[in-house]
Amino acid sequence: MQLEFSLKVDGPDPGTQRPGGRTERIRTAVVAATRAELVAHGYAALTVERVAETAGVAKSTVYRRWRDTTGLLTEMLRELVKNEVPLPATGSIEEDLRELARGIFHVYADPVTRDMVLGLIAAAVHEPRAAQALHDFFHIRNVQAAESVQQAIERGQLPADTDPVEVIRALGAPLYYRLLVTHEPIDESIAEHAALAALAAARAGVHRIR
Repeated sequence: MQLEFSLKVDGPDPGTQRPGGRTERIRTAVVAATRAELVAHGYAALTVERVAETAGVAKSTVYRRWRDTTGLLTEMLRELVKNEVPLPATGSIEEDLRELARGIFHVYADPVTRDMVLGLIAAAVHEPRAAQALHDFFHIRNVQAAESVQQAIERGQLPADTDPVEVIRALGAPLYYRLLVTHEPIDESIAEHAALAALAAARAGVHRIR
């Protein structure tokens, strides 16, 4: 299951001009500075000016390429999505889904990643770029992770008409609700429970292709 994907921000794509040259050095510095600012001060205090100062880049350059904090957070998502979801291959769909759920927990245990996504969720209420970035990000993550479900279908461990992406959505939903909406703590046991609930629903034929 392959998918061509890129996160878009307005203006030139900072990662596509002269790889390894000045453009890429600036992009790398700005991404690192955005992460450093999130670590030090959180999303609420994130500004283009502070990122530019930390990166040692002119404010005008940051404004021209990323425009605002939404553009900066979207650039961080661009970095995150480069790291493909490691697909478990245990031969057991139960253990594969457990590992995927534990993986979600560990990713969002990183406060920077959590702040980045929370910042884009807040921006998405009134900013179409942020809404599109979030949609694209979660879409590709779901498609990547769904490969494990597809393999289980081919092994005969799930009904043939199971929708792999719907299984992954069902697995992630309770975790994202706690992490990003109610801000309740999660741990590996909660993640595994979410995996088992998604698996039970899939085996019962709830997540059929429609």
